[in-house]
Amino acid sequence: MNRFLRYTIWKLKGKKVYALVGRSGTGKSFRSKLVAEKYGIELIIDDGLLIRGDKIIAGKSAKKEKVFLKAIKTALFDDELHRNEVISALQKEDFKRILTIGTSERMILKIVNRLKLPEPEKIFKIEDFASKEEIETAMRIRNTEGKHVIPVPTIEITRNYPQIVYDSLRIFLKRRFSVPWNKKVFEKTIVRPEFGKRGKITMSEAALTQMVIHCLDEFDDELRVKKVIVKTEPAGYNLNIKLRMPIKLQVSGTLLELQRYIADSLERYGGVFVTEVNIEVDDWT
Repeated sequence: MNRFLRYTIWKLKGKKVYALVGRSGTGKSFRSKLVAEKYGIELIIDDGLLIRGDKIIAGKSAKKEKVFLKAIKTALFDDELHRNEVISALQKEDFKRILTIGTSERMILKIVNRLKLPEPEKIFKIEDFASKEEIETAMRIRNTEGKHVIPVPTIEITRNYPQIVYDSLRIFLKRRFSVPWNKKVFEKTIVRPEFGKRGKITMSEAALTQMVIHCLDEFDDELRVKKVIVKTEPAGYNLNIKLRMPIKLQVSGTLLELQRYIADSLERYGGVFVTEVNIEVDDWT
């Protein structure tokens, strides 16, 4: 089924897709329930999970995975059984609006396409809901403590992934024009995934190269790596990537998205900090 026909069918059903985009560690999962509350969104897709209110309806969390490649594949619904489980649940659920969370618009489009959803009606950016200071604080906590958020109560996570639960957090949202004691409470679970546990992590150049190749394939399977040069610095890894690129792609926008995608993916799912990603187009196809 092509995208236009899929979009038309969902439109006739009165169902809309929204997206929340931001770099890894900027607080998207933390604020997802607030966004959903504000725009009347019933379902959330976050890191491999389909969530409704305080319940996980279907899927599995990328945060339970122990290795980089498996985590990113889970977040992107690469596994057929995982993907079909969520598609089946979406077909059964009664909803009008759904929010998909991702680190880039390209990631969002890949997720909705794999789940047979139409492209988003509107794409929100994390900067629309968080100040610069709040984003910087969230990223500092992510980089120094490796903490992530799953937007459901702790009891819901401990049933399936007790080994990654770190703490719980309650957010009090005051209803508009309500009396002081009439507040909505959102409980979120703070987790420390297997791939983000504290401790010094080192990667060989060969391992990092394989990770970069995987990121490129997920980003756009027409991109080809010619060479990856890794420089180890006190603060992390500096990557210089030479690649072959289809001439039809928009160079400046695509390369900027690709830089961010590689850095975010390696930090989020590989547990390694990337100080810089330099990309050189060495050949055109």
